[in-house]
Amino acid sequence: MRIVIQRVKSSQVEVGGIIVGQIGRGLTLLVGIANTDTEVELDWMARKCLDLRLFPGDNGSTDRWEKSVQEIGGELLVVSQFTLYGNCRKGRRPSFTQSAAPETAQQLYETFVEKLRQSGLRVETGQFGAMMQVSIENDGPVTLLLEQENE
Repeated sequence: MRIVIQRVKSSQVEVGGIIVGQIGRGLTLLVGIANTDTEVELDWMARKCLDLRLFPGDNGSTDRWEKSVQEIGGELLVVSQFTLYGNCRKGRRPSFTQSAAPETAQQLYETFVEKLRQSGLRVETGQFGAMMQVSIENDGPVTLLLEQENE
């Protein structure tokens, strides 16, 4: 499983010109599911996304990351993105053989979203499998890659 985590001031997803998910301050999570992923990876990734200290503390200093998205009462926008498993090493077209099949990926993605919702934070999503336009107002910018591979 791979997640691109972006600390945001705001973020939204549109499908066909209609906003389907929108958040204020928090994290946008671009989520890729591998063909080897299980619920074990989902648990670890959800906990890590909720607990990572990516926000400044109460003293207003921007040079220290002291609080998690949970501690600031932030919001989460979760967007499925199978292209995170695109392999560009050979040829001119990416290969997606490491990405989970759509049915499996959708089930794991929805389970992951539910695990995040159990935190009590507001969680918005894109639309699985749709062509989406994602607008991200990155704060910092802060962008991290989180990986947990099932071996």
